[in-house]
Amino acid sequence: MNVPTMADMMGKGKQPEVLFWVGAAGSYDDRAKKISRAFVKILNQANVDFAVLGTEESSTGDAAKRAGNEFLFQMQAMMNIEVLNGYEVKKIVTCDPHSFNTLKNEYPSLGGKYEVFHHTQFIQNLISEGRIKIDDDTLKGKRVTFHDPCYLGRANEVYESPRELIKRLGVNLTEMKRNKATALCCGAGGAQMFKDAEKGDKEINVLRTEDALKTKPNIIVTGCPYCNTMMTDGIKFKEKEAEVLVKDIAELIAEANKL
Repeated sequence: MNVPTMADMMGKGKQPEVLFWVGAAGSYDDRAKKISRAFVKILNQANVDFAVLGTEESSTGDAAKRAGNEFLFQMQAMMNIEVLNGYEVKKIVTCDPHSFNTLKNEYPSLGGKYEVFHHTQFIQNLISEGRIKIDDDTLKGKRVTFHDPCYLGRANEVYESPRELIKRLGVNLTEMKRNKATALCCGAGGAQMFKDAEKGDKEINVLRTEDALKTKPNIIVTGCPYCNTMMTDGIKFKEKEAEVLVKDIAELIAEANKL
């Protein structure tokens, strides 16, 4: 698998078309690494000239900011901006809506101004440019539902690019009752993933998994590594692992194209 770093590119006097921001989950979480690999396979199939920061990439500071530590957020952000601007990065793509939101909306005021894409938007652009096609035969007839990540959907109003890609897979998409602007959070955002549950009779991710299961899916599709974790945990809680899979859109496209 070909994954060059910005340092490699700089050493050769090259500037890549886009920087792939892998994110903390995509770098360290074993399940999320599969999403990163799937997306890299798609980029390679489309002959996209991309690079990663590798060990020079640090947390965007999203979790610190949501937890109320603005000082730590700004420290992390400024460190990243210094690296990105040093490499003269102009365009960034990421599989993580939290990184997408932070890089797109919160870095500009600190001097980090970039064109930022969620991976579903970027893949949609590749299709529009004729650089990649999706095989609609491999997954034909599968019943799927899509969970809108909060920082992709409500925070940035990106609803259509993931759905357009799903429709190209030849699957039967059934929307949950709560979808798009009224979608329910998976329970991970706002640094909630890292704290104990609030008092109550049900975990948020279990409630959202119940929403998904009402559509009787073979696959619950996500566009966020944290949503993936929470929905997977929900499926385990409901003891439905043998019947229902949780997959990122990039994984389904890679599977459809036999990458």
